[in-house]
Amino acid sequence: MPGRPLAAVSEALREVRDAEARLRDAVEAAREAGHTWQEIGDLLGTSRQAAFQRFGRPTDPTTGASLAVLKLPDAVRRAEDLVALVVECRWQDVAGEFDDRMRAEVDEEKLQVAWAQVAGSVGGFERMGKAFAWSAGEYTIVHVPLAFEAGERVVQVTYREDGQVAGLLIRLPEPG
Repeated sequence: MPGRPLAAVSEALREVRDAEARLRDAVEAAREAGHTWQEIGDLLGTSRQAAFQRFGRPTDPTTGASLAVLKLPDAVRRAEDLVALVVECRWQDVAGEFDDRMRAEVDEEKLQVAWAQVAGSVGGFERMGKAFAWSAGEYTIVHVPLAFEAGERVVQVTYREDGQVAGLLIRLPEPG
């Protein structure tokens, strides 16, 4: 039956979303019970900073505004799409997302060299992890974890409110 596989995908997606909601509720309950971000991060197999960035509700100390409300609501999807372009070595398409300042500083050749350096240090790309985002001032920042043959990296994409890329960084993950 042609529709059954898609129905299975739809059901699995619903289950993942339900599990994510239960996990968020459990993390909130753990924090309310006095557990630290370090304890939660350890349990999740990540750093305390990554746990906080994914589940915390930070506020801007100068304005009190929530940093969890994204200035660019679709930033996670945009960053995942951008990273897919990087993985596919589609440098012109990647650079096409940059704002004027980024375009002036980072050309297609620099992108290619940077990606080759990553591959030279950690091998071939294997998979993308679960991205998370937060806002800081007028920017939305997204971390996209990547797994390679011999290590991990994080792609940090910084977006302006208009959706243009104002920063792109490939770095080591935070220590766990």
